[in-house]
Order: sequence, then structure tokens, then C-alpha cells
Amino acid sequence: MAKVATGPEIKRAEQMIKVLFFAAIREQLDCAELELKLNAEANTISDVKASLSKKGADWQKVFTDPTVLVAVNQTMVDDAQSLKNNDTLAFFPPVTGG
Repeated sequence: MAKVATGPEIKRAEQMIKVLFFAAIREQLDCAELELKLNAEANTISDVKASLSKKGADWQKVFTDPTVLVAVNQTMVDDAQSLKNNDTLAFFPPVTGG
């Protein structure tokens, strides 16, 4: 009979999200997309913004701007939104129309 792994022997696959940047944000950060690992301490939009803000001055400027819009899996959300494995997070500037 095969042994079933239990306890610390079980390794969970890393929980990952894809982060996309659009329009002026993409240009300002010189980055179109990246992947981030989720963990118990960093699993909301607010947590991701705080983490990305640490990447440098341009990143901090983008992620402390209250007008930046955010969507998860193509649905507009606020900073309290929880994230789960394989979510796609998108940041983009406010949209103006005419």
C-alpha cells in the first residue's frame, strides 16, 4: 500500500497571482505584467499595493495614488478585496471620456 503524506511532509503549491499594468501606469513603471506569490499576510489588494510600493519611487507614486483603478478577474474592486490563487489583478489610470 502506498504511503500517504501528512503533516509537514505535504508541500502546498505556491499561490500565485498575475498583475497587469495598463496605459500610463505601464509606461511609468516600465512594466506590463508580473507574477506575485500570495501568502497569509499578503492577500488583499491593499497588501499588494503596499508590497509593490516598496519597489521604488515610481512604484510608490503609482500605488499611493487614490485615483488608480483596480480590477480582479475583470471586475472592478476596492482595496479590501481578498485575492486567491490564479487571480488576475489589473491596475489602470482613471478613464475619461467625451
